[in-house]
Amino acid sequence: MRTLYISELVGKAGVYCLKKTLGVLKKETRCDFVIVSANGASGGKGLGKQHAAYIKKMGVDVITTGPFCFYKKDLTQEMQSFPFVLRPENLQKDSLGRGRFIVSKEAGVLAVAVLLGQYNFDKMHSESPYYALEAVLEKLRAKTKNIVIEFYAEATAEKKTLFALADGRCSAVIGSYSRALTADAGVSAAGTAFITDSGRTGSQLSVGGDDAETKIREYISGIPEFTKESWLDLETQGVILDFDEDGRSRSITPFRKKVTRCLAETER
Repeated sequence: MRTLYISELVGKAGVYCLKKTLGVLKKETRCDFVIVSANGASGGKGLGKQHAAYIKKMGVDVITTGPFCFYKKDLTQEMQSFPFVLRPENLQKDSLGRGRFIVSKEAGVLAVAVLLGQYNFDKMHSESPYYALEAVLEKLRAKTKNIVIEFYAEATAEKKTLFALADGRCSAVIGSYSRALTADAGVSAAGTAFITDSGRTGSQLSVGGDDAETKIREYISGIPEFTKESWLDLETQGVILDFDEDGRSRSITPFRKKVTRCLAETER
């Protein structure tokens, strides 16, 4: 079983990169499932209803969000109508939406769950991701051995700790949120793939996908500015996961695919 995971889309540039490369990537990788991180797809923070529907229509199986999951009211109000869009599993029990999803295809059954770290997320109060991991794995393993956990966290130590706890108990743990592709992808002896951060899809000559000049002024002056996204040096980033019949990872392969911008398409 092969799963294509596309790292966090940042703004319209990220959505544009997905549009231009997803079809090619699916053919090249011959993947069975597609997961897309869309925590910043709409304006750099959050996911709007239109973008959620558009991304799904491209042929995506599961869309994940993290600490910005409720930033766009239009989607938040209709979370129940978008079961394939995941918010973190370890939010309060009465939170809207769901934190896990199961996809069944001819190739097999894949379960995806999202967890949120606790360090430096002052606007999102979550339960312990470590306790939540125990509970969600128990539920998902009753359905399938092929389980991908996405962990939105800022602290590397928090991610590494969750990796260690999940080792040998799921197929893969993919770190997200930092928007910087790390060089530590690997598979443990117990068969769990991991990476600290899978990168971002969108502008690479930027500050996490945002316009650099705007960020420079903001840091120098100390005055927050309206975020502008960058369209410089576009790339689609992510990882390719291969599982065996027992749900163990055989490999995790990070990738970077350049995207050429067509002004006629992006300036409509």
